[in-house]
Amino acid sequence: MRSTTKKSLYQRYWQRALDHQGDIASLEARLPVASSDEQLRAQGDDRFLAEMAACIFRAGFVWRVVQQKWDGFEAVFNGFLPIWLASRSPEQIEDMARDTRIIRNLSKVKAVQDNALLVLDLQRQYGGVGAFLAQWPSDDVVGLWAYLKKHGSRLGGNSGQYFLRFSGKDTFILSRDVCTALRAEGIIDKAQPTAKRDLIKIQQTFNQLAEDSGRSFCALSMILALSVGPR
Repeated sequence: MRSTTKKSLYQRYWQRALDHQGDIASLEARLPVASSDEQLRAQGDDRFLAEMAACIFRAGFVWRVVQQKWDGFEAVFNGFLPIWLASRSPEQIEDMARDTRIIRNLSKVKAVQDNALLVLDLQRQYGGVGAFLAQWPSDDVVGLWAYLKKHGSRLGGNSGQYFLRFSGKDTFILSRDVCTALRAEGIIDKAQPTAKRDLIKIQQTFNQLAEDSGRSFCALSMILALSVGPR
């Protein structure tokens, strides 16, 4: 006799992702792993600033090109030492933006300097970026996005989300596929939700998914993306 038990939202997403991937091992291998709070605290602030810069320069550009030039970025930005970058004069920032070892974009170079000031501020308040991220409530990722958008430079939208993901902080990402998966269940009705009420609803959905599954936000985000189709 066929069971009439209704599957939970998590079970429905999981089954769709599994159908596309073919087997559990292949699906599990695709799921990212977030850093622990201890790992976040141990990470140097220069690496957090470097990841901010990478996300800023990748936005609207070919990611592969940024990666190919990354050694040049490390050299021009002096290893992304926050105090060094924060103390550059406007003339020095302009010289850096003309350097052919990086992607030449003055506004993005200025944004890296602005974010160096953010990093120094977080050092004063919390002891470092990693300590700040570790203490942020795990059930309020969208609040952390809003903080980065308000206090950082060019860290709104997906740039802030990818910064957190690549830095190891547990977060979901509102990629096209994740939004498609959320729309399929009627959770949102827009391709790219930005309204506060929609973001709160998405946060509540991921909180419930995490409670039901015991999985991290980053793993759940990938499961939703893969539920749309093979990648």
